[in-house]
Amino acid sequence: MVRVEISESAVEDLATLVRAHSLPSDTKERIARTLALLERFPRLGAELGGRWAGTRFLLGPWRWMIIVYALLEEENRVGVVTIQDGRSAVSPTSG
Repeated sequence: MVRVEISESAVEDLATLVRAHSLPSDTKERIARTLALLERFPRLGAELGGRWAGTRFLLGPWRWMIIVYALLEEENRVGVVTIQDGRSAVSPTSG
């Protein structure tokens, strides 16, 4: 199993989404359940390209929420890079 770590910037991104979308108080627990899948299946998410090459993404607890992470195999860990609204024009999945 790999260790899942969340960057400070991803925590800040999530806080912004919580405020912007008035997400429920259990949002962090929902995110944790989603990220727990990566402990056993670190390649679960689809690969991204372009400026996001080398990262992968998962859909969060809501279909519009994109969790971008990097698999660092040699370190046996996954690092969450950002959490974004996938509907945004600047989303990592918007091409």
